[in-house]
Amino acid sequence: MKTRLTEALGIACPVIQAPMAFAAGGALASVVTDAGGLGMIGGAYGDAAWINQQFDIAAGTRAGCGLITWKLAQQPHLLDQVLARDPAALFLSFGNPAPFAPAVRDAGVPLICQVQTLRDARQALDCGADIVVAQGADAGGHGEARGTFALVPEIADEIARRNSKALLCAAGGITDGRGLAAALMLGADGAVIGTRFWASREALVHPRILARALSATGDDTIRTRVVDVVRGFDWPGRYNGRVLRNPFIRKWHGSEDALKLGTGAEAAQWAAAQDAGDPDVATAFAGEGIGLIRSAPPAGEILASLAADAQRCLAAAASVAGG
Repeated sequence: MKTRLTEALGIACPVIQAPMAFAAGGALASVVTDAGGLGMIGGAYGDAAWINQQFDIAAGTRAGCGLITWKLAQQPHLLDQVLARDPAALFLSFGNPAPFAPAVRDAGVPLICQVQTLRDARQALDCGADIVVAQGADAGGHGEARGTFALVPEIADEIARRNSKALLCAAGGITDGRGLAAALMLGADGAVIGTRFWASREALVHPRILARALSATGDDTIRTRVVDVVRGFDWPGRYNGRVLRNPFIRKWHGSEDALKLGTGAEAAQWAAAQDAGDPDVATAFAGEGIGLIRSAPPAGEILASLAADAQRCLAAAASVAGG
């Protein structure tokens, strides 16, 4: 599947695996890259030792790394550490990328900026992003309110209006070949896919949590701040996270202030449940596309299926258009 994205990144399939915090390690990234996409290590909140460990696991394979931008601003030295590992790309999300763009550019590393609004897309383009990721609200994990199907073409039009060479990827709810084909039809050069790779053999997800997720539907997801409150993560107010509902989320969603008051005991319970994989308390960050997923095969098989199904969809669309 040749697009501007595959040509720019030297990949065979226009898919970037999302750098999912705590789930996307070196094993997943290397398998996705070896299968023809671009694998990403989820550097998330900046555990330097863990990031180095995952790059070591992916050694010999081109892997990118994703960081949470507002958290990186609190520990900017981490950028030099990641760039020293010669990542295939640096993926910044949730915050202003401008302070970090010059260092990424000087290192000769492609800069990927994930955005949730047209305003943020303009900011990313202004600072020289090589790839803009338009993330819709149906995505798993953190995000905002805009829908994928309107946000992607609006940003595509902005890139065209500027006569910019920046590439565009769609993200949010893209789970199978139909979604990848739709992303290309909306004007994207490829897709960033998270939840489908979250449910893979190589992802760092507890088996019990994964098993619960594989029986869920998109109706079972919800955007909430509960998980950030219980973890004590001071996320900017504009963002919340899409997770699977469970008894813990149902208990505290809408009662976040009360959760803050008792956060010590609840945080300990939640952390223990994460370690034990207790799906009634522990949190699965999953997008609405979870309802299309019923198995967790190797990531390479997932990518091959995505590409083949997308090609069939595009061929069928071309046949219809041609009469």
